[in-house]
Amino acid sequence: MDGSRFDVIVVGGGPAGLSGALVLGRCRRNVLVIDAGSPRNIRSHGVHGFITREGCRPVELLAMAREQIQPYGVQFRDGTVMRADRIETGFRVTLLDGSTAECRKILLATGVVDKLPCLDGIDQFYGTSVHHCPYCDGWEHHDGKIAVYGSGKNGAGLALLMKTWSRDIVLCTDGAAHLTGTDKKKLLAHGIDVYEKKIRRLEGTLGKLERIFFEDGDSIPRTALFFSTGNVQRSELPMTIGCTLTPKGAVRTGRDQRSSCAGVFVAGDASEDTQYVMVAAAEGAKAAMHINAELNGEDLA
Repeated sequence: MDGSRFDVIVVGGGPAGLSGALVLGRCRRNVLVIDAGSPRNIRSHGVHGFITREGCRPVELLAMAREQIQPYGVQFRDGTVMRADRIETGFRVTLLDGSTAECRKILLATGVVDKLPCLDGIDQFYGTSVHHCPYCDGWEHHDGKIAVYGSGKNGAGLALLMKTWSRDIVLCTDGAAHLTGTDKKKLLAHGIDVYEKKIRRLEGTLGKLERIFFEDGDSIPRTALFFSTGNVQRSELPMTIGCTLTPKGAVRTGRDQRSSCAGVFVAGDASEDTQYVMVAAAEGAKAAMHINAELNGEDLA
């Protein structure tokens, strides 16, 4: 691959990156997808809210996408992009192994990493009964005993939102709740108890949460936990390449998925729109259309 040149390099092989690669391939563009192989939803039992693929395992969705992209000449490379430098003809990307490739445009679909709560036992439940997205996994726990982990406005907001799926909701703040008077009134009005006690551990069997134990020896039965602790950019590339971030740490993009850095487009969870598989795929396709239009304008100039 060293020194190879492409119209577009897509960094990230998740739904956003693969969707963009599919559209660009069908536009007869010379495309390289570089993927580090660490999708955000790898622990999830299934993709939800994606028409025709409801319940499909994430790895199966990505494998199917790659297979369907193959006829359009898109190339794939496993690896981690460490840097992207602007050159006269576009960009040169450098991988962890030192190899390089050049391109005219870059589509960043590098995603984010969730800030997993530091709770004893959480690892065995994450993806099966502990989740970060109620729209992705709320239905699977409807009418169950659901706990929300978080504090302040975000914790209260998620707890109230979870009433969509169950009437039995509690808010565990793992210490001081930092709630406003208004938040407290809303939670009380909707029957949501608040536990400010420190959590000792989570317990259950075969990936199914059963009980939350507190440091004072008390415990409560719960069948699922949804957390609101935020996420961070998975890759440093958006920052090192010069993209502007929002106050929440997402890459700021326009409606065409352009970043503040000329020639760099961003799609999927790394951007500032809704973090959802279906939305990520749509953003990838939208970015690809604008990339192709930009390339076409340059070709005809």
